[in-house]
Amino acid sequence: MVESFPGARSRRTTIKDVAEAAGVGVATVSRVFSGGPVSDETREKVLAAAARLDYRPSALGRNLRQRRRGGIGLLVPDITDGFYAGLADGVLACARSYGEPVTVGVTGDDPEQEAEMIGTMIEQSMDRIVAVPTGDAEMWAPALRAGLEVIFAERRVRPDVPGVLTDDASGVRTALEYLTGLGHRRIAFLAQRGQSRRVAAFTDALTALGIQADPELIVHARASRDSAYAVAAGLLQSRTDLTAIIAGSNLLGEAVVLAARELAVRIPRDLSLIMFDDVPWAELCSPPLTVIARPAQDVGYRAAELALRQGRRPKTVTLPAGLIVRASCGPRRAAGYWR
Repeated sequence: MVESFPGARSRRTTIKDVAEAAGVGVATVSRVFSGGPVSDETREKVLAAAARLDYRPSALGRNLRQRRRGGIGLLVPDITDGFYAGLADGVLACARSYGEPVTVGVTGDDPEQEAEMIGTMIEQSMDRIVAVPTGDAEMWAPALRAGLEVIFAERRVRPDVPGVLTDDASGVRTALEYLTGLGHRRIAFLAQRGQSRRVAAFTDALTALGIQADPELIVHARASRDSAYAVAAGLLQSRTDLTAIIAGSNLLGEAVVLAARELAVRIPRDLSLIMFDDVPWAELCSPPLTVIARPAQDVGYRAAELALRQGRRPKTVTLPAGLIVRASCGPRRAAGYWR
């Protein structure tokens, strides 16, 4: 633990300090110093604030490769989420085999928080970053300009950065084939930030099955339990004609289970449910949930392996996602669950 004492040198000015002084977000400051698109007025405000605070971002890249301390920086949206916890475990296992330390940061799916953490990892002279990205492509320009090895896991916001992905499209397609085989036609998809690939896979698979996608049955929630529950409850109350739901994450699946219980909607008699990710509680739920299982630990291990590997690396590694059938799906009923 570091303690302050009279006469101690004040802490280094950070990118967050500059953002607060300029009255802009951390992501905007990051764009200014990486040459990204911002207005002239904003650029002047940021540079003026940086000058007042004696912030010198150019020092970050100076002799960076000679000063590197090694290690992997890991950025995930939520370490309490079962999938991301498994991904982190895979990264740690791989790093341990290489004798490399891992520094974990939690972004909360917030681009501003992510930009701050990227800046901190550059300042700390990290060698490599494995990330489930939240921000846009420009957000990662500073790390790439500084020469860090960046590997994306599960989400990919830059085609020039290698990524380890699961075959979401195959998982969604298999889930829809299973549900339509049970007679379901009014099927909803609950999504959250970063799941555009899954939403696209959902609409494409419905079209291939001869079912027209209903835009009202594709709903989005923020990455919080309150938002997930509100969206799930709102959907169940407004669309009593729907008969099945695919939840794009275990957070959303949990929200559907809780909302259905509160609204006396019975799973699977009234509503069939399939959820992404085979987290431990899915099998313990009543009824046990059918899931689209992604190999979380393998994703993390392979991403860390790519970050640590020297020489040529594949741009994309795709791992399979499979359907585990349990008891949360049943045949479609003729009428909605409320009459």
